[in-house]
Parts: sequence; structure tokens; C-alpha cells
Amino acid sequence: MKITVTSIPVKDQDKALDFYANKLGFIVKHDIPLGEARWLTLVSPQEPDGVELLLEPNSDYPAMKALKQALVNDGIPFTQFQVDDVHAEYTRLKDLGVLFTIEPTNMGPTTVAILD
Repeated sequence: MKITVTSIPVKDQDKALDFYANKLGFIVKHDIPLGEARWLTLVSPQEPDGVELLLEPNSDYPAMKALKQALVNDGIPFTQFQVDDVHAEYTRLKDLGVLFTIEPTNMGPTTVAILD
């Protein structure tokens, strides 16, 4: 068994696509119209056959709003990404206007930064 698709709840698929593709650097794998929304997945350019991120238009559901707020309140990221140099990526993304709730912070064997 392996993970093939994981959902990221988004309010606006077009804005999310712009962010994940143009700022984070992911590439579109599938963009299939489904009524008012789309089956919109992205992959890492380093792993085009790897796990797909589904930009799921469901962030307005009451349960999702509550979950997202609880995670923010507790400083827990919804999804995690790995980069070679957290500090360099933090600087690159800050220069693109990306907001962070936690700047690069050493947490034992790893350094983390949390996007807003």
C-alpha cells in the first residue's frame, strides 16, 4: 500500500494553483473539470510520478474550518514539505510575499518553518 493522492483544502482553486505552482514550484498533473470545481492535482517536479496534491475546494465546510483553526492555534502544519535548505527557501518565499506563522526554527534533528 502507498499514498498516491493527498488532499489540501483550499477556498479558491485558482489562487491555490497560482500559489502551489508559481511560488512553491509544483507542476500540474491533472486538471479535470467537475461541475463548478476541478480535479486539480500537482506533483513535485523532482517526483512527477510521486504523491499528488489534490487542491480540494472544501475549506468552507464547518468541520474543515474548525480543524484548520485548531491546527493554526496549536502551531501544527496541515501538510509538510521537505527542502534542501530551509533558510534559503524561507528567504526565497518571503521575497515572493509568502507569509509564515513560524520562521525557521531548530527542532532537534530538523529545522522547520510554517507557512500561513
